[in-house]
Amino acid sequence: MRINRMLSALAVLPMLASTAQAADPAAGEEDFRRCKSCHAIVDDEGNAIQKGGRTGPNLYGVIGRPVAGVEDFRYGDSLAAAGEEGLVWDEENLAAYITDPKAWLQEVLDEDRVRTKMTYKHRKGADDMAAYLASLGS
Repeated sequence: MRINRMLSALAVLPMLASTAQAADPAAGEEDFRRCKSCHAIVDDEGNAIQKGGRTGPNLYGVIGRPVAGVEDFRYGDSLAAAGEEGLVWDEENLAAYITDPKAWLQEVLDEDRVRTKMTYKHRKGADDMAAYLASLGS
């Protein structure tokens, strides 16, 4: 009996995965308030899309940009090393990074000892945030 329930549950998993909600850029925009203390979004003409801090780099056009790719911004050594590996931000790895920056760096650099200046972990809605940032700039 227990095995039948387990098999039934396993049969449902692919259906659940196919009905998963797509990322919601509007939800990501709303959630950006959590990021404003460190990041701003300012377009190439200098227009502030989202006013915010300067502790972190400008996030305009982050999707498609090389990791650690804002000129004259002082990135931490581990993030700079990831950029030197040729990594480019896409929605998937940005969502993984903001969910757990240290774990993402450990994975992409294949090192246990990494450091990150980003201490915030985006526990839910990381895909929405990545979709929002992807909607801004090229």
